[in-house]
Amino acid sequence: MKLLRWGPVGLEKPGMLDATGGLRDLSGVVGDITPDLLSPMGLARLAAANVEALPMVPGTPRLGVPFTGTRNFICIGLNYADHAAEAGMALPKEPVVFVKALSALQGPNDDVEIPKFSKKTDWEVELGIVIGTRAKYVSEADAMAHVAGYCVVNDVSEREFQLERGLTWDKGKGHDTFGPVGPWLVTKDEVADPQNLRLGVDVDGQAMQDGTTRTMIFPVTKLVSYVSHFISLNPGDIIATGTPPGVGAGKKPEPIFLRAGQTMRVWIEGLGEQVAKTVQAG
Repeated sequence: MKLLRWGPVGLEKPGMLDATGGLRDLSGVVGDITPDLLSPMGLARLAAANVEALPMVPGTPRLGVPFTGTRNFICIGLNYADHAAEAGMALPKEPVVFVKALSALQGPNDDVEIPKFSKKTDWEVELGIVIGTRAKYVSEADAMAHVAGYCVVNDVSEREFQLERGLTWDKGKGHDTFGPVGPWLVTKDEVADPQNLRLGVDVDGQAMQDGTTRTMIFPVTKLVSYVSHFISLNPGDIIATGTPPGVGAGKKPEPIFLRAGQTMRVWIEGLGEQVAKTVQAG
C-alpha cells in the first residue's frame, strides 16, 4: 500500500493510492493515519478496504507527512561508503546517530526555507524507515518485524551551522522545513529489497545526487537494531538512513549550495518524489 495524508496544513485527511496512481479518500474508513495503524493489525485493516469504492480526490491537493505521531526523527550520518569518500572521512565503525528536530517535519512538496544568515544550505536524499511497532533492544534478525514501511526523506542541512558553529550538528539540521517526508508511506511488502534502490536529487533540472542504497555501510536491519539499543523506537518514528554522494558541500571544484527561488526534486525508486521550492526565511 501507498498511504498518504492530503489537505491544508493541520487539516490533512487520510488517503491511499489506487492501482493506477489515483488518490483515494480514506476518511470514511479511518480518521487519520495514526501510529496504531502502522502495526501489522492496523495495516491489515487498511489493506482490507475496498480501494475502488473509496471516493476519488480530485485535482492535486497538497500532501502532508504521510502519517502522524512521530516521536523520534532519527538520522544516520556517513552511512554510504561513496559519500564518506566524497567527504574525505573514514568509514565509521558504528552508525553515527543524531536526532533531527520534530519541528522540521513537513509535507514533501512544501516550500523549504533558506535560514536567515545561511550561506551553505544543502540537500540530502535519504531512505526513511518508518517504525510500525515498538522496538527496544531488538536483534538484527527481528528488526524487520518492527518496520511498517519506507518513505522519501530530504535531510536538508545548513553546513556552516552544522560544522563550523560549535560542532553540534543539530543546529544545521533542525531548522523549520528541513525535514520534508513523503509523498507517501510505502509498506514494506511493496519494497522487495531496501538495499537495492536508486535515489537522487535534481536542482533546477540538474542532477546532483544519483546513488544506490547498495553502498550503505549499515543496512536497514542493522540500523533498526542498533538504534533500538540506545533510543526506544515507537510507531511512527522515522530513521533517515544517510545519503549517497552528490551533496552540494562535496561538489568539485567548488561547493554548490541552495539559494531562494530554486526547485529541488528528491526521489527514490518505487517510493515517489518530492518537488519543493526554496524560499528565504522571513
